[in-house]
Amino acid sequence: MITYSFNKIPEIEFLLHLYNDAGWSNYTDDKNKLKRAYLNSSFSIFAWDGNSLVGILRAIGDEETIMYVQDIIVLFSHQRQGIGYALVRHFLQKYGHVRQKVLLTDTTKGTSGFYKSCGFTVVSDINCTAFIQVGE
Repeated sequence: MITYSFNKIPEIEFLLHLYNDAGWSNYTDDKNKLKRAYLNSSFSIFAWDGNSLVGILRAIGDEETIMYVQDIIVLFSHQRQGIGYALVRHFLQKYGHVRQKVLLTDTTKGTSGFYKSCGFTVVSDINCTAFIQVGE
């Protein structure tokens, strides 16, 4: 059975395992930076299968006018079981009063379909655009 915990950051090894499973090495190259990112986040939720961390959602923002989903990851072996959807639902329930809930993700059929099923809209569909400056 999957259980969820909020804002209590797991040991860094759990996070590294999850990020490595997703292939997100830009996060795992500096484990102290990853830990600080969680400490400085507004909201985080963790999905557990027993003692194994199998999913996360991390968000940043002002908690009143905008929240930004920074990371959402589900362990590959646990994908397509509703865990990602549950993580997003918890986030949306907590921040339903916030006007803008934003995320930036890869353009793939799977991610597009998933986020649309969670109620998100592609910015071009509402006559908007997005800009990004990516550093290191």
